[in-house]
Amino acid sequence: MPKSDYLFTSESVSEGHPDKVCDRISDSIVDAFLEADPHSRVAAETMCTTNFIVLAGEVRGPDTMSHDVYGEIARKAVRDIGYEQHGFHWKDCEIQSFIHSQSSDIAMGVDAAENKDEGAGDQGLMFGYACRETDVLMPAPIHFSHAILKDMAEARHAGKAPGLGPDSKSQVTLRYVDGKPVGATSIVVSTQHAENLDQDEVREVVRPFVLNALPEGWMCDEENFYVNPTGRFVIGGPDGDAGLTGRKIIVDTYGGAAPHGGGAFSGKDPSKVDRSAAYAARYLAKNVVAAGITDKCTIQLAYAIGVSEPLSVYIDTHGFGQVDERRLSGVLRELMNLTPRGIREHLQLNRPIYVRTSAYGHFGRKPEDDGGFSWERLDLVADIKSAF
Repeated sequence: MPKSDYLFTSESVSEGHPDKVCDRISDSIVDAFLEADPHSRVAAETMCTTNFIVLAGEVRGPDTMSHDVYGEIARKAVRDIGYEQHGFHWKDCEIQSFIHSQSSDIAMGVDAAENKDEGAGDQGLMFGYACRETDVLMPAPIHFSHAILKDMAEARHAGKAPGLGPDSKSQVTLRYVDGKPVGATSIVVSTQHAENLDQDEVREVVRPFVLNALPEGWMCDEENFYVNPTGRFVIGGPDGDAGLTGRKIIVDTYGGAAPHGGGAFSGKDPSKVDRSAAYAARYLAKNVVAAGITDKCTIQLAYAIGVSEPLSVYIDTHGFGQVDERRLSGVLRELMNLTPRGIREHLQLNRPIYVRTSAYGHFGRKPEDDGGFSWERLDLVADIKSAF
């Protein structure tokens, strides 16, 4: 029997966290390529530290892209996040690029040929998940962790929180009763701040963002509300800690409430199933839950490099399912072509829509008019209902 009464914790990190700075830069490079040529291939990695950024990876796309262009893309990303600090400044940080052409061996396995459809860009397994804990069908701890930091960042950019810096983290622990979240038992927020603010002042700056993010009556007691527990957080961002692309994969997905296949998303074009198949799995799981078939749904997809069809489609409705899971798997494969090409075309992923995913989660976001977060649509609900 699954546990019914327990505590569960998830964390989020802001766009100014060193790892998220790298995700932002890598996804900015992806978007630049896709805007120039929707069929570009990109695997861009970033490392950043004190006033220094290193770019690496493999690409295939228009000749207009160059090391100088990559450098300007990185500089703009840092500026948009808001870094103008002595130890990390968009104007004078050093940038080195080692991005080069995609391996012909990889291209041969992925590209379509006369008698072969486009294959997966790599082997691997990807998970999608949805549940009824929030209105966006996401686990509540990660949803509220993101909401706190996203509100703080929007206020900072609008000039409404001048004492806050770009780098911040949140952590939300919720109590579950009968398997449902009922309130927070502890909240942790660590945020970079101006040197003239002390810990108590930062605490009061942060408090309204936490209260606004949580449902009414869910706030923890004062003793378990931790803001900058070390007492001081002036030196932050890449000046305080080095960052790498793809190092916050649990933050990016379900906050530990669901399995993860291990592959990062940022910096990868949608031919890479690490990204596109994880989006497809979330899309299917969300539509299944929204269709009323189950309160929770986990979907796993598995691929082999150069092979089009998934090796397996696994579905777990966690004991809540009202239909046969094997039949459900067959219905979903009829509703959506799960080859790399099929996923990209169904969700229209060959567009410059990825910078916006680089912070505050890839899932639980609102579908946008230009195709952003298309995997959050609920356009399969009617078909799933009719199938059963």
